[in-house]
Amino acid sequence: QVRLVESGGGAVQTGGSLRLSCTASTSIINIDCMGWFRQTPGMEREGVAAADSNGITPYADSVKGRFTISKDHAKRILYLQMDNLQPEDTAMYYCAVRELGFSCPLIVPRAMDFDYWGQGTQVTVSS
Repeated sequence: QVRLVESGGGAVQTGGSLRLSCTASTSIINIDCMGWFRQTPGMEREGVAAADSNGITPYADSVKGRFTISKDHAKRILYLQMDNLQPEDTAMYYCAVRELGFSCPLIVPRAMDFDYWGQGTQVTVSS
């Protein structure tokens, strides 16, 4: 069963922009807290940003000022606007939902705090 579906990835040059989208299936009852993670081969999954229904939006230091997370709760869509992309942003980006909670932690999202994951969308930034 597909619970989360990401889209919007692609290949851009340094300084370019992309907007990722994630649509959550109605099979997930609680989508108050959702987040974006990224991962490269051989590395641990890294939290990028999260957003909950109360407006809490923690970001990783590496993306602050460049990425903006937002959520359309009614449409069940999570977005990640990525501006001024850098080669080090190259990764597979995953959407996740924290079902066992009604708000996001105030710190950068941790994979252990999230329960469901999408299949990912690739972002490649070339110099």
